[in-house]
Amino acid sequence: MTRLVDVVVTGGGQAGLAAGYHLKRAGAEFVILDAQGEPGGAWRHAWDSLHLFSPASCSSLPGRLMPPQAGETYPDAGHVIGYLADYEQRYELPVQRPVRVQAVRRDGERLRVETDSGTWSAHVVVSATGTWWRPFRPAIPGGDIFRGRQLHTAGYSGPQEFAGRRVVVVGGGNSGAQIAADLAGHADLTWVTRREPRFLPDEIDGRALFDAATARRQALDAGLDDTGGVTALGDIVAVPPVREARDRGPLKAQPMFTRLTADGPVWADGTGAAADAIIWCTGFRPALSHLTPLGLRDRHGHIPTTGTRAVGEPRLHLLGYGDWTGPASATLIGVGRPAREMAREIAARLG
Repeated sequence: MTRLVDVVVTGGGQAGLAAGYHLKRAGAEFVILDAQGEPGGAWRHAWDSLHLFSPASCSSLPGRLMPPQAGETYPDAGHVIGYLADYEQRYELPVQRPVRVQAVRRDGERLRVETDSGTWSAHVVVSATGTWWRPFRPAIPGGDIFRGRQLHTAGYSGPQEFAGRRVVVVGGGNSGAQIAADLAGHADLTWVTRREPRFLPDEIDGRALFDAATARRQALDAGLDDTGGVTALGDIVAVPPVREARDRGPLKAQPMFTRLTADGPVWADGTGAAADAIIWCTGFRPALSHLTPLGLRDRHGHIPTTGTRAVGEPRLHLLGYGDWTGPASATLIGVGRPAREMAREIAARLG
């Protein structure tokens, strides 16, 4: 049996919930399909010590402030999960889980959403599946012969299992810095980055990053010079554990190695090092495989959009994947504005 609805939202993490909040206010009939068994989205899979870059008051979804976490300026992942679960319940959002969306196809005037729990037919589909489910690891010579353990950010849970081991952390962004700081004092750490790490000023947090991303988008929309946005400020937010490790000394980066041997990395000058594990903090790609039947992706793997609406399929919206779907839309505080504008556009389309 095919179920009919105005809008199907794929993904029940922070972007899906923000979409649901504004769609409900717009009076749309919708359902949120979430592949996870419980609320919290990707936050359920983050490493134990992960904290937000911003205080709770600057990390909220639309309509409901995140309460502060006792004893913490920057809430941890567990606090965020509790907030998202409460948000979903408070606004009685129609989330169905676990439901894995397998494909979205054109079906006349509607879009057909095929899942492992049946089929839905919608006037509009909102894709809000994020990036966590598509970790990216660069190809490097010797990557297949290294005898140690290799894992990605998405597979890291904490420093305990690496105690006393020789660990190489690869990546000069926030994940690389936070995981390197997490391991400092537990493991024999080598932190490797492609360029010298750029720490933001200590007073900068997620609110300032959101403002910078928004100012960049406004400048581009107005035809003005590119302000550089967040990248003009730096790459790494100096949250307290990162700041402490940086100032104490162990958070000093080495240049990127050129290849791997069975025993570990080798640098351009021929210097080598033994390693028991390599943690690749090298980012993620949009999780868009369910949209493959629509044939919309460009050579970079993105789907061109106007705002959140797909250029090649106006019945499809994408939310929460990064600046190309709204300034800072991959953050809690940033996803609300594009979600609101998207809901208004969808409501107008539905009439």
